[in-house]
Amino acid sequence: MLKIDNLHAYYGKSHVLHGVNFNVQAGEIVSLLGRNGSGRSTTAKAVMGLVDCNGSVLWKDQQIVGKKAYEVAHLGLGYVPENRDIFPKLTVHQNLLLGQKGKGTGARWSFDDMYAMFPRLKEREHTEAGVLSGGEQQMLTLCRTLMGDPDLIIIDEPTEGLAPKIVELVAEYLQKLKSRGVSVLLIEQKLTIALSISDRVLVMGHGSIVFEGTPETLRADAQTRKEWLEV
Repeated sequence: MLKIDNLHAYYGKSHVLHGVNFNVQAGEIVSLLGRNGSGRSTTAKAVMGLVDCNGSVLWKDQQIVGKKAYEVAHLGLGYVPENRDIFPKLTVHQNLLLGQKGKGTGARWSFDDMYAMFPRLKEREHTEAGVLSGGEQQMLTLCRTLMGDPDLIIIDEPTEGLAPKIVELVAEYLQKLKSRGVSVLLIEQKLTIALSISDRVLVMGHGSIVFEGTPETLRADAQTRKEWLEV
């Protein structure tokens, strides 16, 4: 579904990604792990056309390197950035409305789906998004992206700063996405959530993939965890 080959990315003269290679198959949850500065978020931005890059990013066998972010999104890739880009002066419902790409009848997700998944958003339906808690804003950002009916969703640090109960809720949410046929590329620092829900895990270091395998393999690989993940 998503195949990345020899991907290099740059911020000005700074060379951040050095030949990244991996893929995400249909119906898979793949976690991209690593310390801050390892290149995880840059990888997501490169896929979405938000940073200068070269190499190959194939989405359903179509080359998307060089496309604008909105063009990539309209091909069925969703992106939830780390900074929770909500529209603070719009209500919860209005934010969700902006996530819709059209009024087609084939969409997998509806307002009712979002409110059933996160009842707290239903309670805050007519509240301005800017006054929501961090956890509520995270829920809203995830749901707004889903309203665009992506086939794959890239989620950057969804549990950052959230209470443990909300972290559990996010994990359940991601598994629900998989059950509805949505692939997930999860960028995460918390090993617990990544290892509990992922089909495969990738570890980044210095702008390259340094490990790829199952959660069980990473659990057993103390050296990789120590060298590339533990602080």
